[in-house]
Amino acid sequence: MNDTVVYAEPADDAVLGALVSSEVTVGQIVRGSILECAPDLALDEAARRMSMARVSSILVVEDDVPVGIWTERDALAIDFDRPDSFNRPVRDAMSAPVRTVTCDLGLQELAVRFRDEHMRHYLVVDAHGRRCGIVTQTDVVLNQGIEHYLKLRKLDSIIKGSLQPLPESALLGEAVRQMRRAGQDAVVVAYDDGEYGILTERDLTRLVAERAGNRPVGVLASRPLLTVSEDASLYHVRCMLSDRRVRHVGVLCRDGSLADLVSFADILSGMELAYVHELQHALRERDQALNASQRNLHLAEKVIESSLEGILITDDKARIISVNPAFTRLTGYRLEEVIGRNPSLLNSGRQGPEFYREMWMQLSAEGQWQGEIWNRRKSGELYPELLTITAIKDRDGRLTNYAAVFSDISQQKENEAHIRHLAYFDPLTGLPNRRLLEDRLQVALAHAHRNRNRAAVLFIDLDRFKRINDSLGHEVGDKLLTEVARRLRACLREDDTVARMGGDEFIVVLSDLADPDDAAHTATRIIESLRRPAQVDAHELTVTTSIGISIFPDDSREPVALIKNADTAMYRAKDEGRNAFQLYQPAMNARSVEHLALESALHRALAHDELVLFFQPLVDIGTQRTVAAEALLRWRHPDLGLVPPADFIPLAEETGLIVPIGEWVLRAACLQHAQWRAAGHGELRMMVNISARQFRDKGFTDTVARVIADTGMPAALLTLELTETMLMDGSERTIGILQRLRMLGVRLALDDFGTGYSSLAYLKRFPIDELKIDRLFIRDIERNDNDAAIAEAIIKLAHSLGLRVVAEGVESAAQLDILARHGCDIAQGFHFSKPVDAAQFTLPT
Repeated sequence: MNDTVVYAEPADDAVLGALVSSEVTVGQIVRGSILECAPDLALDEAARRMSMARVSSILVVEDDVPVGIWTERDALAIDFDRPDSFNRPVRDAMSAPVRTVTCDLGLQELAVRFRDEHMRHYLVVDAHGRRCGIVTQTDVVLNQGIEHYLKLRKLDSIIKGSLQPLPESALLGEAVRQMRRAGQDAVVVAYDDGEYGILTERDLTRLVAERAGNRPVGVLASRPLLTVSEDASLYHVRCMLSDRRVRHVGVLCRDGSLADLVSFADILSGMELAYVHELQHALRERDQALNASQRNLHLAEKVIESSLEGILITDDKARIISVNPAFTRLTGYRLEEVIGRNPSLLNSGRQGPEFYREMWMQLSAEGQWQGEIWNRRKSGELYPELLTITAIKDRDGRLTNYAAVFSDISQQKENEAHIRHLAYFDPLTGLPNRRLLEDRLQVALAHAHRNRNRAAVLFIDLDRFKRINDSLGHEVGDKLLTEVARRLRACLREDDTVARMGGDEFIVVLSDLADPDDAAHTATRIIESLRRPAQVDAHELTVTTSIGISIFPDDSREPVALIKNADTAMYRAKDEGRNAFQLYQPAMNARSVEHLALESALHRALAHDELVLFFQPLVDIGTQRTVAAEALLRWRHPDLGLVPPADFIPLAEETGLIVPIGEWVLRAACLQHAQWRAAGHGELRMMVNISARQFRDKGFTDTVARVIADTGMPAALLTLELTETMLMDGSERTIGILQRLRMLGVRLALDDFGTGYSSLAYLKRFPIDELKIDRLFIRDIERNDNDAAIAEAIIKLAHSLGLRVVAEGVESAAQLDILARHGCDIAQGFHFSKPVDAAQFTLPT
C-alpha cells in the first residue's frame, strides 16, 4: 500500500550513491502524476477517487489554482455517525492553504521541514510555479540512501510502548476519536481469538467512500496484522514495508506479545537516532575521523544538521562551541547567542545544586550521564527533556569536548500522566477504580477513627441490568452506567467517594458520619435518584438498585471486611425484593457460609462420583416409537440426597465448575449410548444440554471432538441442545463455533424456543436441526387457544425451514393429540416417562 501515486522506484547503485550526497533534490524523486478535484466535489466521491488511485491525498483546484488539499488524515474529522457528513463538499474539509516546496529543495532539508511544520504532504512546484507532483514522508524514508545506518539500528530502539489496542466490539467512532486524540494514523484491533488487526487512515478514506456507518472495528479492520520481531533492524522493516506495500507493521516482543505499531514515520525517527549515535562515535574517535574521506566528513556534518534532537558541543571547559538547528528550534537560542557561554543558561531552577554535583561526579567517573531534566527555553517556558552528556577524549585520554544530545519529552510526560489516570480511574465513567477506592477508604477510616466518628461503605448493584445489555446492546448499557455515575456523584458530599468496581457494581464511602442513620438517608437519596427514568438514545430506561450498608467501626474496622459485609447486606436487599437498602447484620453471613459449603461439596461431587445421569425419552408422534434420549444431570449428595438441578446448576455456572461438569455429562452420555448400541439400539439419538459458560469456553469444540473420539460416539447420533441466549450476539465467533460443531457431524437443537429473544435471524443464520417448543406453551395447549396458535405457528415455521420440532412438557393424551394434528414431529414429557436412570430407561423394541 504506497503512500501516494508518487511512489519511488528502487534505486540502482549509482543513483543510491547520489542520494547520499547533498545534491539530491525533491525533483529527482517526485513523479508528475497528481490526483485533482474541484472544490464542490462530495467527500465520499473524493475518497472514492483516492482509494481507486491508491493515494493519500487529493489536490483541490479551482480555475487551475490549488486552493487546498484533502488527505487521509483529514478523514479523521468526519463524523461517521452522521450520514450527511459524506455529502459535504471537499472545500469544507480540506486543509488550506496548500504548502509547497520547490523541485530544487534538498532531501535533507525536506525532512527537516516535515518535522518542523508537522506536515505529511507538500505540493512540488518548479521555478515557474507549475505543479510537478506531491511528495510525502514515505518518499523521504524510501530515498534517504542511508541503508548502512538502518542495518545497524534494531527495531526495539524506536518502540514507544504506548500501544492501546481496541477490542473488536469497539465502534468506528471510538477508533476515529482515539486516532484523532493521540495523533495516530492507525489503531490496532484485538480480536477475542487472540489475533490482531489494523485500521488505518487509508481504511477510513475507503470507508468514507463507502459511506460506512458506525460499525464495530472488528468487521472493518484488516487482519491478520503483519508482524516482525523487535530484534529486526530498521532496514529490514523498511524493506518489508516497501515490498509488501504497506505502511505499518506490528512489533512482537520476545515472549510473542504485541509491543507496538511501527510506521514509515517511526523509521524516519529511527534514522534520526542513528544520526545522533554516529555523531557520538565521530566525537569519540575524532583523530580517526580527521583521516576519513571528505565524503564521510560531509555526511557527519549532515547528520548533525538534520538531526531532530538538539545537539550541543562544548570545549573541555564546558563553553559552547557548536549547536545544531534542532537546538535552536527546541530552546529558541541561535548559535550567536550561546557561543562561548556555559549551558547553565538553560537551567530551569527546578533542580538544586546537589543534582548538578551528582551529574558532574558521574560524568567525571564514567564519562557519560543520562537522565531527565527540566530546562528553560529563551521564552521562559519550562519543559522536560531527555538529556545524554558524553565526555569526549582524544587517543591519549585527554578530555577535549562534551557532547550533549537532548529531546523534548513533554508529550511523553502527558502520555504517562494519562496512563497513570487510567490506572486509578474507570475509563467509562471517570470514577475511581478499585485501586484508588482502597486508598480513599483507608484515609476515610483513619480520619473517622481520629475524630471518633463513624464511616460507612455502601455496596450498590443495579437490579437486572444484564437485561438491558442483552436486549439493547452494550453501547446503551455503557451510556446508562455513565448516567448512573453522574447521579451517584450528585447524591454525595464533596468529601465522599464513589467508585466503580466493574460491571454494574459501585461502592460509596461516606466519611465523618455522626449516626448510622445518615448512611441510610444517603442510600434513600440514591435509590430515589436512580429510579427516575433516564433517556438513553431513543430509549427511556428505568433502573432500580439494591444497596447494602456496613458501618465503621460497628460492623468492622477492616476495609476488606467492611466491603464484604456491605456486599452481604446488598444481597439481603435483593432477597427482600430489590429497590431497597439493608444494613449489615452478622446473621447475613449464614447465607454466605451455606453458599460456600455447597460450592465446596460441588467441587467434591465430580471427584467422588456423586453426579449421575437420568434419561427422558423423546417419542416420534407418528410411530409412537422412542427415537432419542435426553441426558439430564442429577447430584446424589451423601447427606442431602438427590439435589435438584435448579439448586446447583446456577452455582456451577457462577463458579466455572460447569465446564468440567459439562464435559463429564457429555462423556457419560456418550458412554451410556455405547452400551445401548452394544445392546442393539444403535438407532437411538442422544440429546445433551450445553450451558452458556461451556459454549463460551475456548476449548469447547476441542472437548466435543475429543469426547466423540474417546467414546466412539457416532457424531450423527449426538444432538447438542443450545439456548437462544447463547446465540443472541450473533458474533462471528458464535457462528464459527456452530460451524465447527457441524463439521464434527453433531446435530444442533434450539432449546426452550419461544421464551427468550426468539428471532428468525437465528434460524436463518445458524445451522440448527431442531426446535424444542418450551413447555410453557404446551402446558395449557388444550385450554388456551393462544398457546395452541403459538405452537402451531412455531411448527409451521420450523417445517418451512426444514427443521424438526420437539414439544417439551407433554403430560396428557389431549396435548399429544393437538400436537399431532398440527404436525409436530417429536414429543417429550411425563406422558411418556419421567427422567429415570439408565437401568429404568425403556429402550425401543
